[in-house]
Amino acid sequence: MKFQAMELLFGKNTPKQMIPKVTLLAIFAILVFTITPLSFPLFRYSSTTKTVKHIKHQPSSAFDDLNESSSLPSTSVKKCDIFNGEWVPNPNAPYYTNKTCWAIHEHQNCMKYGRPDSEFLKWKWRPFGCELPVFNPFQFLEIVRGKSMAFVGDSVGRNQMQSMICLLSRVEWPIVVSHRQNDYFMVWRYPTYNFTLSSFWTPHLVKSKESDKKGPTSTGLFNLYIDEPDESWITEIEDFDYVILNGGHWFTRSMVYHENQKIVGCHYCLLENVPDLTMYHGYRRAFRTAFKAINNLKNFKGITFLRTFSPSHFENGIWNQGGNCVRRKPFRSNETELEGVSLEFYMIQLEEFKVAEKEGRRRGKKFRLYDVTQATLLRPDGHPSRFGHWPNENVTLYNDCVHWCLPGPIDTWSDFLLDMLKMEGVRSAEERRLHSNSN
Repeated sequence: MKFQAMELLFGKNTPKQMIPKVTLLAIFAILVFTITPLSFPLFRYSSTTKTVKHIKHQPSSAFDDLNESSSLPSTSVKKCDIFNGEWVPNPNAPYYTNKTCWAIHEHQNCMKYGRPDSEFLKWKWRPFGCELPVFNPFQFLEIVRGKSMAFVGDSVGRNQMQSMICLLSRVEWPIVVSHRQNDYFMVWRYPTYNFTLSSFWTPHLVKSKESDKKGPTSTGLFNLYIDEPDESWITEIEDFDYVILNGGHWFTRSMVYHENQKIVGCHYCLLENVPDLTMYHGYRRAFRTAFKAINNLKNFKGITFLRTFSPSHFENGIWNQGGNCVRRKPFRSNETELEGVSLEFYMIQLEEFKVAEKEGRRRGKKFRLYDVTQATLLRPDGHPSRFGHWPNENVTLYNDCVHWCLPGPIDTWSDFLLDMLKMEGVRSAEERRLHSNSN
């Protein structure tokens, strides 16, 4: 690295033998303090898959000068499975607080509502075989300059988007540009980078309507039109560069499935002469319909990321029967495993993704697997639990073991996303190289 930096300043033909050793040491010391802040743009579009040795930058705190990118860690590109690893201590975290970020929803503001411990904030994900750099907001915003990103799915997807806004706040706050300002549809723009960030709330991905606010389980009964994508998002995403799709927990509620405008079955609807096809039927068909709709978009040239299922961590009961999540540290990878509903949902996603990706390749569409499930499974300590509201409040989800505290483990999802976007740059460079060679 130091010789590359010297060549940038002095040129490759500088005869090293003409420079005294003391002078060399002095020059190198100066370079360490002057070149370091520039290292991010220099290596932003690296097209190699070998490890890039880099100067280690330790982020000091979330209150550094917003213009000092030098306080953030540098990055490298190396091929490995970034989604398979362990949580390791990270004393430098968190990179924002509940007092510095206005984007945190009340029910995710764990510190405000009295969570007594803070060690759950001080971990980072380490893949087996390589390092995953901590999210660099300067680098992210440069990569997405002039582009647009949509989060499509349920409230956990919105939870992720709010985490990203908080992480990016170190560089710039977005401005609201949507005509409708509510939790179901929002559009923000980062003026300096001409980057647009949007949220489309669609808990089932397909067209759905609540037909009974209580239903058999007092959590509502929904009509799902499993062969029709929800128009609230599919009619809006064609011009987006990145679409992050997610869905899960809403499919455990009672549902009646409609196909070709006819009832074909349900999940725990207890309706006479309606067969129970289980929640897994609706889940599979919803993702199949969503993927098919994306593949059928004629002008969509963006990348679709399937952000995989985020397991909940209720123990000693389900969410409305006294279940809670009170653990205070991550699991090790050998201490738990994916099972039950979480495993079934995850496998359905992988199966439907594989089919959609194959068809998408034939149609010139890009699909990427954004696999946060294993890392998320190992973080039972990161949920609000009872610290998403005041003790005397009457709330539906009293012990929240589905969403994530902010700051918290979900911030690492941005680490994953940035790494994937960098690899898109590597792929593009490789494709251009192959194309030029073929010509």
